Amino acid sequence: MTFTQRLLGRLEGVWRQNHSHPFVREMGAGTLDRDKFRFYMIQDYLYLIDYAKLFALGAVKAHDLATMEKFAALLHSTLHEEMALHRAYAARFGISEEELEAAEPSPITLAYSHYMLHAAQNGSLAELVAALLPCMWSYWEIGKELSRIPGAADHEDYGEWIRMYSSEEFGALARWCISLLDELAEGRSEAELARLEEIFLNTTRYEYMFWDMAYHGQMWPAG
Repeated sequence: MTFTQRLLGRLEGVWRQNHSHPFVREMGAGTLDRDKFRFYMIQDYLYLIDYAKLFALGAVKAHDLATMEKFAALLHSTLHEEMALHRAYAARFGISEEELEAAEPSPITLAYSHYMLHAAQNGSLAELVAALLPCMWSYWEIGKELSRIPGAADHEDYGEWIRMYSSEEFGALARWCISLLDELAEGRSEAELARLEEIFLNTTRYEYMFWDMAYHGQMWPAG
């Protein structure tokens, strides 16, 4: 059993909560309120800015040139392709680039991104990958699940999101990160593996909280 298989075996209940969140289910059914998705798009754009920094840190912490090059490519792809696609997609929901740049992160967006950056900056490369993997892996799995719903991938509002994250290109990135964590976990003590599991669990929980934040439009308390 690989380390990532062990993670899913132990954390399956928490992992599956993300797939069954109302935001995800309603997106697949095409019934999600557009204002909820609009809120999500703004917060996800802000999240991606900090998520990209994880790839930069991955290049710094990499132990070989091939891994460094891969993280550099991921950084470039996120900044120049995924975020550009977010801006174009956001425009369809009436979100201008000016609104995106002026937006404020929600408490959950701040907490999630800061936790990942803290784990990455203060830990090993394995801890960095454990922090970033739940987002990439769960989006790929959710994208694939939603793409199997008849008509979901062709929905005028949510089909592009589903096609993006169910794509072979995105899946290849997810599989690379999964394989890298398995490789980095080899030969580690049980205490070290427990630390990686703790980080993976926490960012999986944050994934659920991010969906929930978007569904309910949660920002700072008034006043």
